[in-house]
Amino acid sequence: MGTSHHVVALAYHGLCTFEFGVAVEVFGLPRPEMEDGWYRFSVAALEPGELTATGGFRMVAEYGLECLETADTIVIPGWRGPQVPVPQALCDALCAAHRRGARLLSICSGVYVLAAAGLLDGKNATTHWRYADDLATRYPQITVHPRVLYIDEGNVLTSAGSAAGLDLCLHVVRKDFGLEAANRVARRLVLAPHRDGGQAQFIERPVSHDRETQRLNQLFDYLRQHLGQEHSVASLAARIGMSQRTLLRRFTSATGATPARWLLNERLYRARELLESTRLSVEQVAEQCGFRNASVLRHHFRARFSVSPASYRKNFTPAS
Repeated sequence: MGTSHHVVALAYHGLCTFEFGVAVEVFGLPRPEMEDGWYRFSVAALEPGELTATGGFRMVAEYGLECLETADTIVIPGWRGPQVPVPQALCDALCAAHRRGARLLSICSGVYVLAAAGLLDGKNATTHWRYADDLATRYPQITVHPRVLYIDEGNVLTSAGSAAGLDLCLHVVRKDFGLEAANRVARRLVLAPHRDGGQAQFIERPVSHDRETQRLNQLFDYLRQHLGQEHSVASLAARIGMSQRTLLRRFTSATGATPARWLLNERLYRARELLESTRLSVEQVAEQCGFRNASVLRHHFRARFSVSPASYRKNFTPAS
């Protein structure tokens, strides 16, 4: 990518500290292993002077909104609240950046800034599950998906709750630099390169019994190691000693997805990894990931990622 890719994080009075820290941690830290190819990072303040931040401290940013004029990627790390108006100057600056091709990311409540600017009209978006209904009500022109960790609409991306910002930012690193670089960043963060499932995993619910949780975790591990095999609800229930009805209920409660949908997600993520990190043919990838043939893989891959496996490999494999 080179040193020209400029990532700018927005700062404002009442700054969401964790969300801002996510942007700094992923895009702003030096990465000597990337030599001169890593991002250039700046902070743009919405207001001049000292800014308050969650946690009782203040900060001063080096630049103002003019910094957005040179940004290739802009991160909106949360917002002051769903009811707090977004200044027109910020909306105008973001729209100008969008028109010239800048990529815009929101973390958690930062989606309200993009929504106020009209940059999500007609698009899919997500936010923290607590805000999802409110966002959909305030902005009916946006299709809100409350169960996912992040959504990539090309040059406008949104993430769910605060920690999901890490998932989204790692996704961006993978797009820009490939799987190996994203994995290195994830290791430094002591974070899984990709979390499975959606927000349904994190919504408050009664905690399941330890023995039951252990059995399900063992099942998840088994399935990930045997994606190439066929699995049925009956075979999965028998493997962990549950009735089929109990398995479906517990599985969906734990993951937010049915076993069939969870398996499809896992197979697609594994296919994506193989396309990025190996030279296996599409047919071989399909076989290893449990798709009946390459045509079935192509169908599901395009439906999920809006690109064919071959095009994905071409665009996302790091240059040697």
